[in-house]
Amino acid sequence: MQLALASLLVAALLPLVWTVCAKAGAPYDNARPREVLARAVGYRQRANWAQQNAWEALPVWLGALFAAWVTQLPPALVDAAALVFVAGRVLHGVFYIADRPTLRSFAWLAAFASAMVLYGAALLRA
Repeated sequence: MQLALASLLVAALLPLVWTVCAKAGAPYDNARPREVLARAVGYRQRANWAQQNAWEALPVWLGALFAAWVTQLPPALVDAAALVFVAGRVLHGVFYIADRPTLRSFAWLAAFASAMVLYGAALLRA
């Protein structure tokens, strides 16, 4: 379960990593910080989109881990799903920024499927 908890930390930090990628080197106005991202183009815009998607994925993963914990799923299953989720989410952001939409979609699917495996296993065990 230690890997599962670490995956939650990574999932919570990934949006911030992609935000740094989106804002790095861009002119910054602390009075209007969101305007920088609203005007972003190219890889900065895609990094912002990766950041938004990472926030959207976080509650799905949190719910999957909660379901796994409540139903006491086997730690090996939860940890395996956590590794797939983290790898998928990291690759999703990298492929998003690199403008590789097909690879990005496969990475998204792997991460999403890992969460669905935990939801499904929890439902069967409940």
